[in-house]
Amino acid sequence: MNPFRSAPNLLTLIRICLAPFLVAAILEGHFLLSFWLFIAAGLTDALDGALARWLKQRSTFGAYLDPVADKLLLSTLFLVLLYKGLMPTTVTVLVFGRDVGILLVSALLYAAVGRREFNPSIWGKANTLAQIAAVAAVLLRQVTPEWHWVAVFRAVALDATIALTVISGLHYAWTVSRRGGATAVNGANGK
Repeated sequence: MNPFRSAPNLLTLIRICLAPFLVAAILEGHFLLSFWLFIAAGLTDALDGALARWLKQRSTFGAYLDPVADKLLLSTLFLVLLYKGLMPTTVTVLVFGRDVGILLVSALLYAAVGRREFNPSIWGKANTLAQIAAVAAVLLRQVTPEWHWVAVFRAVALDATIALTVISGLHYAWTVSRRGGATAVNGANGK
C-alpha cells in the first residue's frame, strides 16, 4: 500500500501543511485563528495514531513522519512566538537545544552503527505534551488577556516545558549511553 494514501499519513501530511498557515496567522496577529489552527493540528496528531491502530495501517513511513511533523510544527511555532516576543527565550533555547542534540546523536548513531530505532520515552512524550500546552497557552493568552486562569496556565505550561525538556534530554542521554555501551560490548564479543 502506498504510504501517502493511508488515512493516518494523510492526517500527518495535513498537519505539516497547516504549519505555514499557522505561522502566517501568528505573524499577522490573528491569534484567534492561529489558536484554532493549532487545535486542528493537534486533532490531526491525536487522530493519526488512533486511526493507524484502528485501521491497522501502521507503517515505517508513518512512524518516521509523525514525530518529524510534530517537531517541525512545534519548533517553528516556538521560533515564531519568540520572534513576536510571546515565548520566553530560555524556553525556546532549551527546546531547540534538546531537539538539535537528539538529532545530532541520532544521526551519529545511524552513521556509526546503523541504529534506526529511536523509540520515544515517557519523558519525551510528556515533554511534547508540555510543549503543546505551552504553545496553546501562549496563543490563548493573546486571545483572552483578561482571563487570569489563562495566565496561570501559561506560566505552569512554560515551567513544565522547561523541566520536562531538561529531564527528557538527560533521560535520552542516559539511555543512549547505556545502549551505546551495550552495542560496544556486543560488538567486541562478536554479537
